[in-house]
Amino acid sequence: MPQMFRSILAVAVLAILSGNAAALSRRDQTSIDALTQRMQDAESKYRDAMVKIGNADPAGQAQSDTALEDMEDVIANCMKQKGCSVPTMLSTYKRLLKLNADAEADASDEEAEDGDDHASPLTADVPEAARAAKLLADDHRFDKMVQFNPAVQAGIRRWLTDMRGPLVNSYENYQYMRHLMWPQYQRAGLPEALLFGIMAKESNGKVHSTSRAGAAGPMQFMYGTGRRFGLGDDGTGFDTRYDPRAAAEASASYLNERMGQLNRSIELALAAYNGGEGRALRVYQGSGGRSFWEADVYNQFPSETQDYVPMVIAAAWLFLHPNEYGLTFPKVDAKPAPLRLAQPSSIYQLTICLGNRGEREGYMRALRNLNPRYQAESWLSAGTTINATTKIVGLYNRWCTSGPRAELARTLVLSNPNNAIVRTGPVTTVGMNEASGAAETEGEPALATLPPRPAKKEKPKAAKPRDHRVERGETLIAIARKFQCDIDDLAKDNKIKAPRYAIRPGQRLKLKGCATD
Repeated sequence: MPQMFRSILAVAVLAILSGNAAALSRRDQTSIDALTQRMQDAESKYRDAMVKIGNADPAGQAQSDTALEDMEDVIANCMKQKGCSVPTMLSTYKRLLKLNADAEADASDEEAEDGDDHASPLTADVPEAARAAKLLADDHRFDKMVQFNPAVQAGIRRWLTDMRGPLVNSYENYQYMRHLMWPQYQRAGLPEALLFGIMAKESNGKVHSTSRAGAAGPMQFMYGTGRRFGLGDDGTGFDTRYDPRAAAEASASYLNERMGQLNRSIELALAAYNGGEGRALRVYQGSGGRSFWEADVYNQFPSETQDYVPMVIAAAWLFLHPNEYGLTFPKVDAKPAPLRLAQPSSIYQLTICLGNRGEREGYMRALRNLNPRYQAESWLSAGTTINATTKIVGLYNRWCTSGPRAELARTLVLSNPNNAIVRTGPVTTVGMNEASGAAETEGEPALATLPPRPAKKEKPKAAKPRDHRVERGETLIAIARKFQCDIDDLAKDNKIKAPRYAIRPGQRLKLKGCATD
């Protein structure tokens, strides 16, 4: 693609040098306006195509190719049209050419450093043809939207020392959810780096994260704030604060609302995100609209917020500039794909049989993040389709449908620690006496003969419990293990729908067919 751009630029230069400065007729102006509109439409089509490609939509690549061809036709017609400004029409191609050159230079730098072949975060897991547009969409706008000062530098130091592990884990977790979260920020016109920075600081990319204060999900929304932006119970008992797509969309809406009130200041919007929007607005209005870093503004926020703002910016900065700091983010194969279970399983069981090939800590976090509606121990029936990646699907078909590892995983998940306890009858100590052949020897007393213990009356066996009252924290699969029930039969007898197997504390469950003695 760069060679094509260079050829077009060369032709464009000739056209510019030989341009006609004669006055334009109304017909010429109408033609130029039509070409300008066509170029804008083609660029818009190209941007939309990049969103589709980022979401693994197969129609995206064809749409991007068509958009590029439209741009080429517009430039070719502009060269022939009297009075048409080729530089204006060519501006999109110039930007793409520059960004392609930057991307190639970044790739060369990475290859030169320790033989590393990982792409930068902005281009990771994006098809080669889409890299220029991906860079165009962000274009490091975040660098110009925040202040890079000693507080941010101190945050970078912390992320690169004792918090390097959480930062890398946040990046890995984000890559699995990127196709769900990034389009929400992109549509809102917000930088991807900002999304990553908030998520890294709030939850390290764990969708089930919940704070002691009640904030929940990857973007840590409080219940009331979440309700204002469309989050909460979706009618099935699931709290959509834990859904990465919904949480990212709400977060983008929240930030744009705050920035609209706070002079488009990212720092003040982040202060509102952490320290309360009412406080941030009062401080901003009372200071006459001064910067977050002004002492009389900064000191009105609690210490937690004073720490939060530079730490988010620091994480976002490292997301954009890893090479400058010797930071290598791992390459994550996170192309989304559906996984249809061939047999009943749980996320715990899948985590065991999948192993951890290519992933240091295995795939449990990825599966949980992609399937926030399911608890890790929830029993999912055969035929259930869950969200996964192409790599996970391949490992599942290889290791989890049959064979020793699949059986081992099932055995481990169904193991019950109570079955390890060996229960025996009472132990009686027998003394030695003459009748048993024991004789006294000189200087040694004979062993005392213990009187026989009276036989204990056997207590009648307790009747098998016919039902069980659900206690707080119990799940249906845990109850099935406790009473040795078949999970599907237990659910059917109690009219509990798969695959969620939702139960509530205090609910009475019939234990028909369970080994409860």
